Amino acid sequence: MTSDLPVLIAAVSTLSALHLAFQARRVGWSRMKYKISPPTVTGPPEFERTFRAHQNSVEMYSIFLVVMWISGIFFNEVLAALGGLVYIVGREMYFIGYIHESKKRLPGFYLVLCALLFLTVMAAMGIIQSFLDKYLNIRLL
Repeated sequence: MTSDLPVLIAAVSTLSALHLAFQARRVGWSRMKYKISPPTVTGPPEFERTFRAHQNSVEMYSIFLVVMWISGIFFNEVLAALGGLVYIVGREMYFIGYIHESKKRLPGFYLVLCALLFLTVMAAMGIIQSFLDKYLNIRLL
């Protein structure tokens, strides 16, 4: 093994996958609590909020992974991993808040948006710098 492998973003990716799986398990527990068999996705508001909170996490997951990996490879692995951890914390805040009341999801939602913006800016900066360096021999950073 070489030391240049992106171990930190790989670790955060694994943690995020486990977190998403745990959210799915919580949807399963909610199904059992309210006696809602798949494929039904309607029921008491508590179940519907739990289901939607997980679905929203699934919908954003690919965006998160792409910008975290690109920012980690092209900009800075440590900062990308930290941004990924902030994203996971924000997703958990979002999930817990949404289960209790839809308005309570907002602090987590804003934290997730900040993490994604941070990762996206780093990814863009890294790609631009790499492009300039590789194809135009211009080194800005």
